[in-house]
Amino acid sequence: MHIAHRVADMKESATLAVGARVNALRAQGIDVIGFAMGEPDFDTPPSIKRAAIHALDLGMTKYAPTAGEKSARESIARKLREENGISCRAEDVTVTVGAKHAVYMALQTMIEPGRGDEVILPTPAWVSYRPLIELAGAVCIEVPSSIEHGFRVTAAQIERAITPRTTAILLNSPSNPCGIVYPAAELKAIVDVIAANPKIAIISDEIYEKLIFPEVLPSVTHWSPGSDPRVAERTVTINGLSKAFAMTGWRIGYLCAPGSNGRFAKEVIKLQGQMTNSIPSFFFPAIVEALSPSLALEVEQMRKAFAGRAKLTHRLLSTIPGFKTVESTGAFYAFPHIGELLGRVSPGGRAIDSAQAFADALLDEAHVAVVAGEDFGVCARSHIRFSFACSTAQLELGIARVDQFVRSLKSRTAASVGV
Repeated sequence: MHIAHRVADMKESATLAVGARVNALRAQGIDVIGFAMGEPDFDTPPSIKRAAIHALDLGMTKYAPTAGEKSARESIARKLREENGISCRAEDVTVTVGAKHAVYMALQTMIEPGRGDEVILPTPAWVSYRPLIELAGAVCIEVPSSIEHGFRVTAAQIERAITPRTTAILLNSPSNPCGIVYPAAELKAIVDVIAANPKIAIISDEIYEKLIFPEVLPSVTHWSPGSDPRVAERTVTINGLSKAFAMTGWRIGYLCAPGSNGRFAKEVIKLQGQMTNSIPSFFFPAIVEALSPSLALEVEQMRKAFAGRAKLTHRLLSTIPGFKTVESTGAFYAFPHIGELLGRVSPGGRAIDSAQAFADALLDEAHVAVVAGEDFGVCARSHIRFSFACSTAQLELGIARVDQFVRSLKSRTAASVGV
């Protein structure tokens, strides 16, 4: 059976691949500490679960409208208007099978295969963005940042990357994998550039918006590009319940596209009708409950816990020789640079010649799982990603293992003579 090149040539998700390896090792009885998955360790708040259970008891087990029940879409639109300043209606919203599904459909709807469309992607960036851009038929134009600049690209860099073929820019703040939040002024400067180029759309992935840490950086705030009237008509805002509400397994995302009187949203919904249709119908009351004011306290408690872990993770990683880190101001990731360690040899004799080799040796020899930086962008090749979506005890134990592993690395010369 023939396999299409666009699928055969597509990389497997690096984060999911590491997760699968961790599960396989744990099934063998190996005590693996996992810092690979971007999944909160908290349980879904009880009232959200009760809302879904009650919906099941009421018989909400039939097909729902493709874009979702009206009450859920209205709750999402109200949230976007009141919290994000985005002028939108329920008709501009569709509920998706996670935020990844929303990104996929946005790209599929706006990209014309074979036309040479380009999508600008500030990097380091989540491992799925590039494959989704390329699967849609566009060319991914990486705009690299650096740890020295806090993993943030500048408006001038974005402006230089624009060509007559630029169709969209994909933004993500707070960021996966970097764990940083763009200052509003810097994000607005990038939007100024896009506002001056009326053919360019913005896809703004804001899945981590509620996980920002003024405890780390008091001035940090979230700002949505879709709130700027100059670009509101050509901004697709993407979000979901997975991260802030500890609902990863529910697979609930959403997309809002208010432009052209909802025309883009209508086309996305048409595509969705040929793909997944709606999410399970009994999830819609859970969405309404999650976005109600009564959940604010529980979400805030989880946010505070992540803020504390961000501080702890930075402190612990900063003591490891050869690690260079930026303190996380959002999401639940740290993205240390390990370039100084490349060229060494692990205790098990593995040459550490890349971030991937480091991550593989760390998992096999120290039983700690991290994600290598290669698939997060060319500029990320000497980095590894830590997720601190786990307990304080796990962080302390796991990073202690990493520290011990790093201190046991040898130079190639020393390894070759058995020192």
